Amino acid sequence: MLEIGSLVDGKYKILNKIGQGGMSVVYLAMNERANKQWAIKEVRKDGVQNFEVVKQGLIVETDLLKKLNHPNLPSIIDVIDGDGSFLIVMDYIEGRTLEKVLREYGAQDQADVIEWAKQLCDVLSYLHSRKPPIIYRDMKPSNVMLRPDGKVMLIDFGTAREFKETSVADTTCLGTQGYAAPEQYGGHGQTDARTDIYCLGATLYHLLTGHNPSEPPYEMYPIRHWNPDLSSGLEEIILKCTQKNPEDRYQSCGELLYALEHYNELDIEYKRKQALKWRSFLAAASLTLLAGIGAVGFKIAENSVKSSTYDAYLVEAENLASTDWDKCVEYYENAITLNPREGAAYEGLLQFFLLHDKEENTNGDTEQVTVFSSEEEQTIRKVIGITGDAKRSNEDYFKTNGEDYDKFSYDLGVAYFYSYNGVGDKAASKKWLSNASEASPTGDLNEKNISRAKNLYKIANYYDSLKVRNQAGDSVVSYSDYWFDLVGIVEEDAKDSNNLYKLLSYKELTAQIAGKASNFKDAGITKQQMLTQLGAAEEVLGSMESSEQYEMNMRDVILENVGTAKNIVESTYNTSNIEGIGQGGGTDTTAD
Repeated sequence: MLEIGSLVDGKYKILNKIGQGGMSVVYLAMNERANKQWAIKEVRKDGVQNFEVVKQGLIVETDLLKKLNHPNLPSIIDVIDGDGSFLIVMDYIEGRTLEKVLREYGAQDQADVIEWAKQLCDVLSYLHSRKPPIIYRDMKPSNVMLRPDGKVMLIDFGTAREFKETSVADTTCLGTQGYAAPEQYGGHGQTDARTDIYCLGATLYHLLTGHNPSEPPYEMYPIRHWNPDLSSGLEEIILKCTQKNPEDRYQSCGELLYALEHYNELDIEYKRKQALKWRSFLAAASLTLLAGIGAVGFKIAENSVKSSTYDAYLVEAENLASTDWDKCVEYYENAITLNPREGAAYEGLLQFFLLHDKEENTNGDTEQVTVFSSEEEQTIRKVIGITGDAKRSNEDYFKTNGEDYDKFSYDLGVAYFYSYNGVGDKAASKKWLSNASEASPTGDLNEKNISRAKNLYKIANYYDSLKVRNQAGDSVVSYSDYWFDLVGIVEEDAKDSNNLYKLLSYKELTAQIAGKASNFKDAGITKQQMLTQLGAAEEVLGSMESSEQYEMNMRDVILENVGTAKNIVESTYNTSNIEGIGQGGGTDTTAD
């Protein structure tokens, strides 16, 4: 070991020992001629097995660092190859490793971690941009120094390597268990820039949670498993960084840096505000104006790394909703492929389908209608099923995000029930309504929604049974039960502040009365009961006000259908003409 006070190479005076690792000791030294402090790393031959191998690794490390110039990297000043030791003279970095910070204070503040992550992204991006690229391969808290001014420095390049395009795989398996990417263990291909992205994600996980991924059980849970107050957007970023398949991670540090700079836009709360809502409908003029203002920006974004992030896809999709149907759908599909666990793209695609349809009325004007077409339904089924892994569908991934999956199940179930091809597909709605009916209440799926899902699911089941009869010839399910459950939903929705639920419920009730009045009559439902419900529909819908033109158009159509349904009810109960022909006399038609 070097002695305190000794002079190295005639100019570096050893002041004190400042660190020690498994095979080296680090000293603080002073160049008295230049009046500047340096760090000297000593590796002694008698303290290391396979010294020549280690020495060659250190030579590679120093040769790498000599070529580099970045504010977050130490500079190599001198290399002294003695008989019994190998000395590296480098910048002295005042501060502590992030590993020591974690040991002393535990999990770190989210804002600080994000700032450190941005700096580390920048230095990794610099390394990856070298010719050939330099892959660091050992990002972890102990290899990051935190300076007093808040800046971080990346140290210890012992495992770094230059990327070789002709290599199929790395020749050695280097890295730290828990932080290392799967491809670093050999047999999984060559390490590249995405390897460093994985290691950085694991490092951020440790800094944010205080849980060391290099300790048993060597598993990284979503960060909000440990602290629910952490950002859901940041959680999504770390989950993507640490995907086992490099293709599923961010593909460059530039892409990751952009996500970090906009992490709050990935938050569930933010995306819920941005995603298309059930009742959201922007006037075509407004969308045209927005599209015009942003056309150049959107084109640039499409061709830049920003467009490959989940949030960028959603922004593009929403702004193309009124101008390019195919491109809008494509961006939603891209977002789902990018992150099949996240619900915003599924929701956005479904709401786009429900609210984008247009048809011409008799005056040649274009009206907004709420229809879930068979073509749109096939697209939804496709994106739910598409996967890059033959063993798992997108839905399998989506189910792991319980709250978003339950909300989407509810919205898709309601869409199938009321809006599929304009009349609804009750059988197709059952799976999704069943999912929603078993959910726990959340901010986006409240108890009233869950109750509605249960009732709609019950009615959807009637449709399979109403035509089924037992051996005695009686219906397995009573039209009377069906009637009262249907009315129950309508009366609940009539109290709801959501106009669309009222419209859909009254649309369904009106259609069922018009189509099944005789069945209800045979089941004991009176004329007055049906007319009362139709009258309530006229009263509620007649007083409805909405700034959404498609809602008012839908209301007018339903009110016309109410009149038709009333006539059908009257005809169903008015049997006097038929009975008079057969009996030669009149029949009391006032009975209900």
